[in-house]
Formats: sequence, C-alpha cells, structure tokens
Amino acid sequence: MPLRAQADVREIEGVLNDILNTPFPPVARCRLLSSGFSPGHTLDIAEDLAGIKDCLGCGNCIDICPVFAREPRRREQTEQRTSMALESLVSEDCDRCYACVLVCPQVDTTIKHYIVNRRMIEDMSRLQERIGDEGEPDLDLFLEEALSQV
Repeated sequence: MPLRAQADVREIEGVLNDILNTPFPPVARCRLLSSGFSPGHTLDIAEDLAGIKDCLGCGNCIDICPVFAREPRRREQTEQRTSMALESLVSEDCDRCYACVLVCPQVDTTIKHYIVNRRMIEDMSRLQERIGDEGEPDLDLFLEEALSQV
C-alpha cells in the first residue's frame, strides 16, 4: 500500500504518458513513480520498509492480464508472480488496458485515478473494436470484469 503523500500526477504527467504509450505492461514503471510502501502496512520487523517500491509478488497483475486469459500457456513458462514476469512474458503483446496498474497495491491511487479519468475511455474504445474477433474470445469477458472494478 502506498504512502499517504502520493505522487502529484501533474509533476510526472509527461513521464507517465510516455510509459502508458509504450506497448509493454506499464505496472512496474508506474510502481516506480509511486510513493512506495507505507509503514502502516508492514509487519513489525527490524527493517524499515517505508518507501520501498519493490514488487510484492502478489500476482494481481498476472491474474488480471487479458493476454494470459487468451493464452494460458504463457503463464506456464514461469512460477513467478511478479511485474517483471508479466513484462517479460507479455512483452509487446500488451493490450494497454491498464488493468495491471489498477490492481497493483504498490501503485499510488493518484496514478490510478489519472489512468481511469484520462486514459481508460480512449483505450477501452480501442479494445471494444476488437470484441467479436474470433481470435480473441475472452476479451469481452475481460472488459466486463475490468469495467465492473472501476
């Protein structure tokens, strides 16, 4: 969970747009732009984890990715459930639906709101055009799920 003082999107908007415009899964880069791990969400351990931006390995991004829904065999290539695994397995085949960013507990809410309010409508329209394509039978189900979580 991010810190209370989160990234001001106005200060990072240019970089954020560059990230969101690339054909790779954006979750890892968005996490690095975020504020880092909140001390209120850690176990009581000796090491101070506040501000750490490492992937937690929760697998949320892996679970939500429509590329894996369409091609489950990609997921079988590794047991890792990290944003790095997502990026290496999906690569340039990313749909740029941003679902991975929305489900990542390490990405600041300010960045998620920016994506929903400024990017989702445009990109969901692009994805909507692909619904009905016999080569992508699960895309309509993914869109329903993603839109119900927003």
